Amino acid sequence: MAISIGIARKDREAVARHLSKLLADTYSLYLKTHSFHWNITGPQFNSLHTMFETQYNALWLAADEVAERIRTLDVFAPGSYSQFGKLTSIKEEAGVPEWKEMVNQLVEGHEIAAHTARGTIKAADAAGDEGTADMVTGRLKDHEKTAWMLRSLLR
Repeated sequence: MAISIGIARKDREAVARHLSKLLADTYSLYLKTHSFHWNITGPQFNSLHTMFETQYNALWLAADEVAERIRTLDVFAPGSYSQFGKLTSIKEEAGVPEWKEMVNQLVEGHEIAAHTARGTIKAADAAGDEGTADMVTGRLKDHEKTAWMLRSLLR
């Protein structure tokens, strides 16, 4: 059955391209946060281990929400490491940095995701896609708040 939600196919595809980048950023940030949760050491271990767990769980749920929005627009969501690697702007961490560098990288990752979210909101607004704009506004606020919370550990 054809989709008829009041947004033209080309506009849905344009929004889905932006959402795919947000999904890739979200999933890449999830992987990095989960890795840091597993590998944190030092005097900040307990608080950061717990904080990172809360954050990666939130990112996992967010990735699902973004992917399902792409599908709602009748576009297939990317779902492989290679696809995410081509779409994300978040740098992969192959090593195990000390805790301050972990926090720095996560701040940077959330700020990148916030930039991606802003572009997605603009694309959704241009397409008349209030549903996507609303969902991504929530994601934007979460990324900004998480970046602030992490950044406050470094002062």
